[in-house]
Amino acid sequence: MLAADIGLTIGSLDLSVELEVDRGEVLALHGPNGAGKTTALRALAGLEQLDRGSVVLAGAVLDDPAAPTFVPPADRPVGVVFQDYLLFPHLSVLDNVAFGPRCRGVSKATAQTAARRWVDSVGLGSSAGSRPAELSGGQAQRAALARALAADPQMLLLDEPLAALDAGTRSTVRRDLKRHLDQFDGATVLVTHDPLDALALADSVVVLEAGRVTQSGTLADVTTRPRTPYVAELLGVNLLRGHGSGHIIVVGDDSAESDVTVAVGDTVDGDTLALIRPNAVSLHRSPPDTSARNQWRCTIDGFDLLGDRVRVRLTGRFDLVAEITPESVSRLGLTEGTEVWASVKATEIATYPA
Repeated sequence: MLAADIGLTIGSLDLSVELEVDRGEVLALHGPNGAGKTTALRALAGLEQLDRGSVVLAGAVLDDPAAPTFVPPADRPVGVVFQDYLLFPHLSVLDNVAFGPRCRGVSKATAQTAARRWVDSVGLGSSAGSRPAELSGGQAQRAALARALAADPQMLLLDEPLAALDAGTRSTVRRDLKRHLDQFDGATVLVTHDPLDALALADSVVVLEAGRVTQSGTLADVTTRPRTPYVAELLGVNLLRGHGSGHIIVVGDDSAESDVTVAVGDTVDGDTLALIRPNAVSLHRSPPDTSARNQWRCTIDGFDLLGDRVRVRLTGRFDLVAEITPESVSRLGLTEGTEVWASVKATEIATYPA
């Protein structure tokens, strides 16, 4: 339903991203701050004009600088929920929601009727006469969503829709938002930096880093085979890149085999990614007497408590994260700056082409 080739340059950001979203599908744009996620969303909404490429929605060209064609934001069949919601402070919830239909030429009475239906649908019937300043964060988010949907858009754009909510409210609003997105039959693009939002709300994900797509696919594709250090860090796993031959991967350009080779169970050939889960990394205070073929000397850089486990950050010829119990930390006498040996069995390492 949406086919977009977004190319534009703003300041130091050179954005180039292709997006395809089917009817009824939710695509999450994910990435670090400054990657270009919100800029891409603004281009889809018509708030930024393309320098190159095109935006086509349901067969209609919305932006194509080569044509040239540009449909202004107000004339696009697009609903937008901004990060700060941007509700009109002088209007009631009902009038905010009726604003979209009114802008499209619907009579006041018809717009009010449609708005009332949407306000009730998002659970704000008792607050229909309230001003935005009187709403909680969760209520404001619901009002913004209702305003976007009331205009009967073909595409819904959500810019960090849950970022302004506290942790206690976010899970409830996320569940409500999921229900409404499941019922929306247009294309949805969700910008988020929270992997939980992507996991709960999206069907597919595009990862943007420095204006470029570094990974895309279904959530299963991305979570089982991360391709960049950013994605690996989000998932809490170790990711090494190197050149494979047989059952050995040489990491980096250094030829010193003692510290920069990784033994793996799979047969590998060419550029290869190796995924090591933190709970597969064992720590020792001295060179271990173990069958594990991978043994590297490291220094402890820090600790993070994760429920009943401790994530130990390690530095050395490459960085690693191990996950062990608090009892193991105490028994081994581990502190920041302690030198340790990390061991990993070859069969515990997943590999795939880089």
